[in-house]
Amino acid sequence: MVEIAAIYGSPRRKGNTAALMRQAVAGARDAGAAVDEIVLRDYKISPCLEIYGCKKDGECAIKDDFQAVRDRILGANGLIIASPIFFYTVSAHVKALMDRCQSLWVKKYWIDQTAFGKWTPTRKGLVISVGATRGKKLFDGMLLTMQYFFDTLDMELWDSVLFRQLDLAGDVEKHPEYLDQAYDRGRALALALCEK
Repeated sequence: MVEIAAIYGSPRRKGNTAALMRQAVAGARDAGAAVDEIVLRDYKISPCLEIYGCKKDGECAIKDDFQAVRDRILGANGLIIASPIFFYTVSAHVKALMDRCQSLWVKKYWIDQTAFGKWTPTRKGLVISVGATRGKKLFDGMLLTMQYFFDTLDMELWDSVLFRQLDLAGDVEKHPEYLDQAYDRGRALALALCEK
């Protein structure tokens, strides 16, 4: 059975990002995937302290909830990660997780000496994001950040579901087509992972 980790990266439990993620999770489950839902705000994950204890074996020296979340992500065939846009990038919860994955980057590129761009992704990921403005480049910074994050996880950024002008909790309910799109992409990700 295909396993997908679903990372809820919003500080709000019942905001627009979470509503879209719930739809994507439902779509993935309806396609037969097992989905492990992880609400980042429920975990204590310190920011990276850049002490480079990970240079020895790729293991982060800070012991907190990061290791459990990391292992759940690495144990899955795919990933759905959702974050609202904060200052043209991901939420602080998601950024802390990403920064702590520096230990995985160190393992991949320094310890194992994987050649940059010379590896084949083994997994796929879907990004869901919402932002309040109409800005033309609203999602550019976040998507670039996600590409490098997914690279560290040996994963391709398979697709993204991005919506503008959603700010206040409940705004997404005025757009049932957005919820349908999130459901469809979650389902499609599960089916794409089944084809591997």
